[in-house]
Amino acid sequence: MDLGLTGKRALVCGASSGLGRAVAEALAAEGVHVALLSRDAAKLQVVADGINAAASGRAVVVPADLADHAGLLAAVDTAEDLLGGPIEILLNNTGGPPPSGVAGLDPDLWRAQFESMVLSVFRLTDRVLPAMRAAGWGRILNVASSTVIEPLGILGVSNTLRAGVAAWAKTLATEVAADGVTVNTLLPGRIDTPRVQKLDQARAEQTGVTAEAARATSVESIPVGRLGDPAEFGAVAAFLASPKAAYVTGSLIRIDGGAIRAI
Repeated sequence: MDLGLTGKRALVCGASSGLGRAVAEALAAEGVHVALLSRDAAKLQVVADGINAAASGRAVVVPADLADHAGLLAAVDTAEDLLGGPIEILLNNTGGPPPSGVAGLDPDLWRAQFESMVLSVFRLTDRVLPAMRAAGWGRILNVASSTVIEPLGILGVSNTLRAGVAAWAKTLATEVAADGVTVNTLLPGRIDTPRVQKLDQARAEQTGVTAEAARATSVESIPVGRLGDPAEFGAVAAFLASPKAAYVTGSLIRIDGGAIRAI
C-alpha cells in the first residue's frame, strides 16, 4: 500500500536506536525526508547512513538533548533548513527514567524527568504546530507506554509522566483537529529494544533470577507469545502519520501483542 507520504518532512526524536529508529526507517521507506534527533551524533549518523543507502526518503542528523530546550528548538530550525521546509510529522519519543516506585522520591528527580520527558514534548509540539495548522495538515505522534493503561510498580515515574502526556495529547487533539492536524499516542508493550532489555535486567536483579529468566516470564504474559519487533511498531506509526489515517486522532494505540488486559 502506498501511504501517500512521499516528500513529507518528519522530525523523529530518540532516533538513534529502538522505537525511534524503527519509526524513522519506516517513514523513510515511504519516501519521507527524516530529521533524526538524539544526543548521540555518532549513532544517529549510522542510522542516517543506513536510511540513505536503502530507503526512498532521505535522512539528516540533528543532535540535541531533550532536556536542553534552547538547543532542542535550535535543532528544529536546523532540521527545517536541511529538509527544505517546515516539519509536517513529529514523533515525540523520550527516554524512560530508571525503574523506581513513587513514594519519597527526590523532588529534583521529578523536575529533571519532567523537563526531559514532558516539557520537551510540549515545547517541540508548540514549535511545529503553527506551520502545520497554517498548511492544514500535520501529524503529531507521541510514544508513551502500555503502562498508561496498566501501571507497573517498578516504573513509577514513567507511569506518572507518560499518563500526563497522554492526557495532554487527548486535549490537544480536540484543539487542532479542525486544522487537519492529528494527535495520537502510541502505547508500546514489550518491544524488543535496548530499553526493554534494561528493564529485564532490573527485574532480574530485583527478583534474584537471570535476565533470561525474567524475559521468559514476561513473554509468558503476552498472548502472541513473543516480544514485538521494532519494525512492527514502526509500521503502525507510519500508517498513523499518513493521509490515510486522517480520521484517527485523540487515540491511544496499543502495540502490545494483546498484553494489556483492560478493555
